[in-house]
This record gives sequence, structure tokens and C-alpha cells, in this order.
Amino acid sequence: MSERRPQLTQVVPFLRPGAFVMLENQPSDLPPFQVLHCRGGRCWVRQQTWGRHVQWEVDHGRLRTA
Repeated sequence: MSERRPQLTQVVPFLRPGAFVMLENQPSDLPPFQVLHCRGGRCWVRQQTWGRHVQWEVDHGRLRTA
């Protein structure tokens, strides 16, 4: 009789708007990014020095909390 094992899934942290995150492989001299919002596995982030209208769309899995 074979035993059924549950499939392992990756747990993705909830990133709130305003939180600061780092990209995978981000250089240490680059400051953290600020999360604007996340939806459907994508997050919109920015650097504070970029200004309000410059945003970057990043896959949620590439981010980790700062």
C-alpha cells in the first residue's frame, strides 16, 4: 500500500505596501526597494530617490524582506 504524501509548496511572505524589500542577488550597496502594491504574483516597487511616478514590476518570488 502506498502512502500519500502532501505536495510541498513554497510559502511566499505577505508583502504590505510600504514594506522594504531586497531583490535576489541585489548588490549590498543598493538600498532596499519600497513595495507599492502586489497582485497576482507580481509586485510594484520603487527606490525612494526615483520619485513617485517611477516604478518597477518584479516577480514576487524574487523579493525578500529587508
